[in-house]
Amino acid sequence: MRRREGDRGSATVWSLGVIALLCVVFGAVAGLGHAVVVRHRAAGAADLAALAAADHWAEGAEAACAAGRRVASAQGARLVRCAIVGETSDVSAGSGHGPFAAEVRARAGPPDPSGAGTRTPGSQGPGPATGAPAPEGPSPANRTPGSEGRSP
Repeated sequence: MRRREGDRGSATVWSLGVIALLCVVFGAVAGLGHAVVVRHRAAGAADLAALAAADHWAEGAEAACAAGRRVASAQGARLVRCAIVGETSDVSAGSGHGPFAAEVRARAGPPDPSGAGTRTPGSQGPGPATGAPAPEGPSPANRTPGSEGRSP
């Protein structure tokens, strides 16, 4: 059986091409995984720093932000911005460097006692999101079977 001379070594070329393609795919997946880890580290640090700063608001903005900075540093991130308004802290924490840098903002403080102004359209929770008055009459949970269409 006679072999064609033009086919010699073609399996090596194809193998090198497939290996190069796999290396590129592996590099892209590893890069995306690292970006997700950096983003999660920044988010966790921002949340914890905001809670720490809100916990120390009574000591003044400087002490509250210092507490937030210590917590963010312990999480492997840096505190980028810190503001204390009343009992509420508003911080931004960053993590990573270069193309894999992430910065996340977080707020912490006591809930609004009136319940007004805390929701935005599309957010979840009890009450109407648009500020429209609640419908009159019994709620669906308090209706008795057969009471549809009747006023109380």
